[in-house]
Amino acid sequence: MTIDFLDRDPTLDVDKAQQALRQPQTDVFGRIGSLETRLARNEREVDAAQALRYRVFVEEMHAQLPPEAMRRERDMDMFDDICDHLLVVDTAIEGDAEDQIVGTYRLLRQDVAMAHGGFYSACEFDIAPLLERHPDKRFMELGRSCVLPHYRTKRTVELLWQGNWAYALKHNMHAMFGCASFPGIHAEEHALALSFLHKTVLAKGDWSVSAKPELFRDMDLMPEEAINPKRALMALPPLIKGYLRLGAMVGNGAVVDQAFNTTDVLIVLPIESISGRYLNYYGADAGRFSS
Repeated sequence: MTIDFLDRDPTLDVDKAQQALRQPQTDVFGRIGSLETRLARNEREVDAAQALRYRVFVEEMHAQLPPEAMRRERDMDMFDDICDHLLVVDTAIEGDAEDQIVGTYRLLRQDVAMAHGGFYSACEFDIAPLLERHPDKRFMELGRSCVLPHYRTKRTVELLWQGNWAYALKHNMHAMFGCASFPGIHAEEHALALSFLHKTVLAKGDWSVSAKPELFRDMDLMPEEAINPKRALMALPPLIKGYLRLGAMVGNGAVVDQAFNTTDVLIVLPIESISGRYLNYYGADAGRFSS
């Protein structure tokens, strides 16, 4: 299925969209062909999402999880119990609903996080000042994004973002943030991409945020004249590239995650900064793929 972006009237009534999403309706946020995106409906589906994460993070990316998680072959932690789990399911796969899960995202709203000890990202990044500078805004954290290899296509990513967007509207969120990863624990191997991010989309002013001092790895590794933007964009992981297309910024400093074998950056995406072209594409009422 080929989908083209549409340039339409940029004036969008988000308030009306949020009211519509609060009305009783199906829990499916969007569909493309046999794929649909929605939240996990029960513990079995959350368990299946954890198993998918294990396949991607451990079997494919060689993460080292705590012994109990490795024994159970599940990527799991204490945050799973307080998060909503966004899924992409392929209804063409025979079996139960949990057998159809091909992609997942973990979503955590600020009010829920603050009632249970904070955000996952706070383990690596000093996000408290960012939250304090925006007491009138509601934040949501995105994390644990993964998709099975065969489903790493444009439409799967579009459905994940359709789900994120619909969820943000439904809960009246003002900004999204979360860790995004480069493979490997040697930041210097990603000098071009990290330097490009630092020099072009660094979060500043009220949106500035930094890695924790004891974990901070400099991202400014190359002089500006040595950075080829085209090559830098090609070197970015697809997830980070997708965030940038939406208008995201990055925090100052990267963090090496030894357990997950990654080098992490913090993505910051105010809802008001999302490109109008993409806002039109997904729909002010989150209805772009809802039928």
